[in-house]
Amino acid sequence: MKNNEMQMGIIYAGFSYFLWGLLPIYWKLVQHVSADEILANRIFWSFFFMLAVLLFTRKWGAFIQTLIHFRSNKKQLAALVVASLFVSCNWFIYIWAVNSGHLIEASLGYYINPLVSVILGMIVFREKLSLTQYASFGMALIGVLILTISYGQFPWISIFLALSFGLYGLVKKMVKVDSAIGLTLETLVVAPFALIYMIILFVNGSHSFLAVSAGTDLLLIGAGAATAVPLLYFSKGAQKIPMSTLGFLQFIAPTLTLILGVFIYHEHFSSIHLISFLFIWTAISIYSLTKTKLFTQLEAKWKKGKSVGI
Repeated sequence: MKNNEMQMGIIYAGFSYFLWGLLPIYWKLVQHVSADEILANRIFWSFFFMLAVLLFTRKWGAFIQTLIHFRSNKKQLAALVVASLFVSCNWFIYIWAVNSGHLIEASLGYYINPLVSVILGMIVFREKLSLTQYASFGMALIGVLILTISYGQFPWISIFLALSFGLYGLVKKMVKVDSAIGLTLETLVVAPFALIYMIILFVNGSHSFLAVSAGTDLLLIGAGAATAVPLLYFSKGAQKIPMSTLGFLQFIAPTLTLILGVFIYHEHFSSIHLISFLFIWTAISIYSLTKTKLFTQLEAKWKKGKSVGI
């Protein structure tokens, strides 16, 4: 039974990262719509999609109870608001990057993200790292510096995506709720602002929703499902598999995004990009290996041998 659960967890989590990796194709279909209007629709329709999910999964009562709990817990309420802002900023930059021809930089951001999350863990939670893990951070830093020097400017898209999602994950640790309820609450916080912005676009006559085509309208409404479905599969998978396995699977998404950028949308991928990515891929490989059970056992044996003078 345990092996079956593990297999299902890998399938669920792998499928979620597969969907996230292919999500740029979806945003490309609405690239004639401005990134800010796509974001407003994504937030607005995600909220209504998640309400439908809660009703279908019979979690409406738990959702109401969570809302009541947040009214009396100001710290968790503040954390929820901050998490909503971080994920909204992340969504906006990602949509803008995809539709502005920066898919490669976007994929780099999500390669760096796990390392950023660990740095935040060190700073905020005083988590300890091994010498090998420090070495992996050094290699990742070299990769980013190579890109920075070659561009003549800081790769802000990559760093902003990595930081915003890393900070989102950090703040989410303070909000202990079911994943479906959590996403509903996060979209609830920003949905009123999204609606107000959509109304402003309508008043100014600069909207695409209900103005371009029925296909565009359906795609913008479908952004809610495109946002929520991968996250729901991810939460189902993450509960069934170890973090080390999840760590390996999470690189499916940026790898698919990179492949789309280079081979489908023909973004420029130079030798400098390759060298930089090689440093980052090596750093990720080293860090991921340090999280495996085998590495932990070998490290423990090495420390034990060192302590007795071997």
